[in-house]
Amino acid sequence: MQSNFQTKLLVIFIFTLFCGKATAQSNHVLWYNQPAEFFEESLVLGNGRIGATVFGGANADKIYLNDATLWSGEPVNANMNPEAYKNLPAIREALKNENYKLADELNKKLQGKNSESYAPLGTLEINNSEKGKAVNYYRELDISNAVSKVSYEMNGIKFTREYFVSAPDHIMIIKLTSSEKGALNFDINTRSLLKSNVEIRNNIIKMSGVAPIHENAGYTDLPKYKEVKERGTRFTTLVQIKKTDGIITSSRETLSLREGTEAVIFVSIATSFNGFDMNPASEGLDDVTIALERLNNAYAKPFAELKENHIADYQKFYNRVSLDLGKTTAPNLPTDERLLRYADGKEDKNLEVLYFQYGRYLLISSSRTMGVPANLQGIWNPYLNPPWSSNYTMNINLEENYWLAENTNLSEMHLPLLSFIKNLSVTGKVTAKTFYGVEKGWASAHNSDIWAMTNPVGQFGKEDPSWACWPLSGAWLSTHIWEHYIFTQDKDYLKKEGYPIMKGAAEFFLGWMITDKNGNLITSPSTSPENKYIAPDGFIGATMYGGTADLAMIRECFDKTIKASKVLNTDSDFRAKLEAAISKMYPYQIGKKGNLQEWYFDWNDEDPKHRHQSHLFGLFPGDNITPLKTPDLANAARKTLEIKGDETTGWSKGWRINLWARLWDGNHAYKMYRELLRYVDPDGKKTDKPRRGGGTYPNLFDAHPPFQIDGNFGGAAAVAEMLLQSNENEIRLLPALPDAWESGSVNGICARGGFEIAMEWSNKTLNKVTVFSKKGGKTVVIYGDKKQEINLKKGEKTEVKF
Repeated sequence: MQSNFQTKLLVIFIFTLFCGKATAQSNHVLWYNQPAEFFEESLVLGNGRIGATVFGGANADKIYLNDATLWSGEPVNANMNPEAYKNLPAIREALKNENYKLADELNKKLQGKNSESYAPLGTLEINNSEKGKAVNYYRELDISNAVSKVSYEMNGIKFTREYFVSAPDHIMIIKLTSSEKGALNFDINTRSLLKSNVEIRNNIIKMSGVAPIHENAGYTDLPKYKEVKERGTRFTTLVQIKKTDGIITSSRETLSLREGTEAVIFVSIATSFNGFDMNPASEGLDDVTIALERLNNAYAKPFAELKENHIADYQKFYNRVSLDLGKTTAPNLPTDERLLRYADGKEDKNLEVLYFQYGRYLLISSSRTMGVPANLQGIWNPYLNPPWSSNYTMNINLEENYWLAENTNLSEMHLPLLSFIKNLSVTGKVTAKTFYGVEKGWASAHNSDIWAMTNPVGQFGKEDPSWACWPLSGAWLSTHIWEHYIFTQDKDYLKKEGYPIMKGAAEFFLGWMITDKNGNLITSPSTSPENKYIAPDGFIGATMYGGTADLAMIRECFDKTIKASKVLNTDSDFRAKLEAAISKMYPYQIGKKGNLQEWYFDWNDEDPKHRHQSHLFGLFPGDNITPLKTPDLANAARKTLEIKGDETTGWSKGWRINLWARLWDGNHAYKMYRELLRYVDPDGKKTDKPRRGGGTYPNLFDAHPPFQIDGNFGGAAAVAEMLLQSNENEIRLLPALPDAWESGSVNGICARGGFEIAMEWSNKTLNKVTVFSKKGGKTVVIYGDKKQEINLKKGEKTEVKF
């Protein structure tokens, strides 16, 4: 017979299990004691296409809806400025004459149009007829199964809601229950900031609308949607209730349930987007039919089956990697309070694990649509005019979104970016010729959108060259193709799709570079993303020649293209051209401060602590600077980071953590990782002592500020980089392990060469490591000064002992 004490323990355990509140601080649950008031407090769900932002209000719930494919615009006219390249000789002459002010002005003549914008689809509102004060409120997001829950009591009745967005069933599901029979009484409404109509037929809400043709210019003048078959991306949202009891009623724009006990809301979304080069109006998909088919297919299935399908699909990705950073003494607190406590310097190892896994959760949730990678806000955007158009910013942000794809075992989530790069290589062939006068290859610039726009932006000469004039993103993006190959060993992909794109990027830069007065290959004109120099005469400008960032990215592009050609045993003549070009490129320079020079000359920055560190590309994400191969350059990179300092925006901090990890300085990387998790007040929240700047919002979103998702991805990638680094020939274990993580384990993390690693360590000493080979092959495993060569067959696993 159980004792009273044992019975009490059992009751506590059961209560904890069903309430979702972990007795120990969780490494996979975000939870709160109140609904979200601001966007940065909400909890987000997604299936890689549909995005849902859940506020979880008791009397009234609000859910922002997005679709990854709903953007302003239509297929781009890549030939928009066909004679722009004719300005190049004058720009290069001005630079040759050291007339940087004139070069800055002339560089504007290479500008084209700005990108289109990611659009907000609409808002779903659930208004409860039951009025009163909610007590025992609880809200959570469990990232181990991608399900969000809300529970509260009102007038003695317990109400619960469960939310998920299913990838296999292409549907959003919301299940509502009450503890008392017939107590569910609610109304559903939908609305959109876009031109739209709402109607209800057969107890189904249908919200139809269209995205603007251009980035919101004059778009809000007409509030109602009138279908224009020739222009713009259409969207359809369908909402239906499945009940167990009660009565469903509807009015002109409201769908209602009365006297129900349990109900499931189905939300189906589709757009007419049919590819970057297809007119979404005249050649678009039938969004109405697609949305209805998805709704009907899901509606026919029981809730339990839909949920089981969703969780099984999600967990096949999420469960690949587990991380334990040792024992924690952190108390069980809501996530917002937990962040505040952590910001005061308190220990919370499970919060550090949670942030890492949350990055993986966000990538699974936002990057599963081919040709449509995660944008600046993933897929979660409530604004008609989102910050920076919520576009693809390709001088760091788009690429940072994917740093964790391969090494945290989410290679499939990399494919939307890789297929997008293929689209860029099509429009980029025109851009290479018309803007840069290069006949071979393809080029892309600072910004892009769903239409694979590749031209340099700037509204045809109106914007600052420091950010608008930059043709290097093709070099950066092409390295992602090599990364995908070297992690997966997918030779078929490399041969059929990857290598031709890499070669095209390399061909452009062979044609773009010129020689300086000393015979070195350089770029001209050149800018260093968003930074400015101070010339000897005091002029503050952006346009130069031979910028370090340019040359670092081109080195990486050429190096990876050379390696790809060797793997495929092809293009030996072209490979020789790339090898010759690398040998002639202007070398890295170390400045008088011991730093790695950003400019051709040893000039000062206008802002010495500037958020961009593009000239350190060769250290990370590139690999042509390392502490072993190039110690002097690695030390110069370290000095550059010291000069810049640690205080910066969210995405930049994410980048710097990776840079410090590559310098094998785990304690400094960890210091900045803690700073990345510094609590930031939601935008718009008024407090006596506002907490602003780079860091983390209450819902763990990265604060640029405002919200940008890249810091989440960069921070998660950095954790993996601290624990494991690799190249084509070797795997280095625990290269930047901080003192704070003296004991722990990781399983499923990936290394180049097609290997998966499982490790355990204690007292900062590696105890056990297991290497699994996906495709078979050789590598050298390194721990400290110890090395061991292994050669595994496909599917073989071995324990490596040191």
